[in-house]
Amino acid sequence: MAANETVIDTIPYFPTGNNNDDDDDDDEKNKKNQDEPPPSPQIPVTILTGFLGCGKTTLLNHILRDPTHGRKFAVIENEFGEVGVDEELISGGAENVIDEELIEVLNGCICCTVRGDLIKALKNLYTTKKGRFDSVIIETTGLADPAPVCQTFFMDDEIQNMYKLDCVVTVVDAVNILERIREVKPEGVENEAVEQVCFSDKILLNKIDLVPKDEHFDASLEEIETELRALNPTASIQRTSYAKIDPGDILDVQAFELQRVLDFDPEFLDEDQEHEHDATVSSVAVKVEGEVNINLLQSWMRRLVVEDGANLYRYKGVIAVKDISKKFVFQGVGMAFLGEFDDNFHWKENEVRESRFVFIGKHLNHNFYREGFMKCIVPKEGSIVLRFPVGTVVEANVGVYQSGTVLKQWDEDNAYLIEIEGPPKTNVWAPIDHDAYIRAITSCSENEK
Repeated sequence: MAANETVIDTIPYFPTGNNNDDDDDDDEKNKKNQDEPPPSPQIPVTILTGFLGCGKTTLLNHILRDPTHGRKFAVIENEFGEVGVDEELISGGAENVIDEELIEVLNGCICCTVRGDLIKALKNLYTTKKGRFDSVIIETTGLADPAPVCQTFFMDDEIQNMYKLDCVVTVVDAVNILERIREVKPEGVENEAVEQVCFSDKILLNKIDLVPKDEHFDASLEEIETELRALNPTASIQRTSYAKIDPGDILDVQAFELQRVLDFDPEFLDEDQEHEHDATVSSVAVKVEGEVNINLLQSWMRRLVVEDGANLYRYKGVIAVKDISKKFVFQGVGMAFLGEFDDNFHWKENEVRESRFVFIGKHLNHNFYREGFMKCIVPKEGSIVLRFPVGTVVEANVGVYQSGTVLKQWDEDNAYLIEIEGPPKTNVWAPIDHDAYIRAITSCSENEK
């Protein structure tokens, strides 16, 4: 891109500098990094969530009592009320419990009144107890919305340097979960059970031994799993009794590592399936061959995260960007967006360049997500006839419409390269052939001249 060339109506949203042409810069960066001390490893954090009575504390006890993992844990226990009781329940009297630091966070949910206390507790743990524990487990109250708890690990710079969110585990009661997620809440009140399922990386379908096997119970385990997958098509589901699992199934699984995003496939999402519990909550999944225009992708993602962030529970995707050999891999929680081009995520020589993503949230405009993304796809050469031939005098939107001349069509995957008359003269791109970016000279503008 020349110094005097800009893209119309785009804001850089994620780095694009890791292209093949930047190897020299990467080498220089690596030399600098060799002179710097290696960063201190981040401590993994597992969040246990789930509705009241689902078996979270039982699961936590199993983890703490298990002699096989050889880990030390710092446990942050959230209670709703003035007096904490779970400290007595957790590992009480167990001689073989791994040494853990227990912090109780009282007077409300982690996600609301005591979120500040959670940050303080995490920072205090790191500065005063570092080296005495290997992992952190946060057990939330059954009334907690997991979103702010998750976002804590992306919104605070100090916390980001100290910890990394490893996995969100949601425990659900197989007997009662359908009733919970189908419950109609008053307007403006969130269904906590739905949100807990939507935010999870792993769902433990607990108490399966208590599910009746007669015609009076309205759902089989398979039907329950189908409803859970309708809410969260990317989470794995594991059946349990008494919350007994191998701790390795939920510890150090690196669910928030971008490499994990490459493993998901949105095709198993049944678009025709409707779930009755909450019409506002849905999943949007897309898998499409082709490469995208990076400028349009930036605008599309900016719109999603900035305007829909409050309604987004979880999202992840892999994008093929035109002329970039590395995959753009992203995921996020609400407005906490993680994404990058990385040397570990190269498109192979014979690999089909395709994009795939899934967004889970409420009040999602499915047409915008699908159609908006499809507009980012770079058309095949000759498949679209542009309105303005080279040499045509047009108006380009550079904040206001200014006169200019079309210099090229399909320049660096943008529909037009336009020279603005100025002063000063400058070149801009119109990423697509639309009046929002480029239009014919109007009679009004001719009169203004």
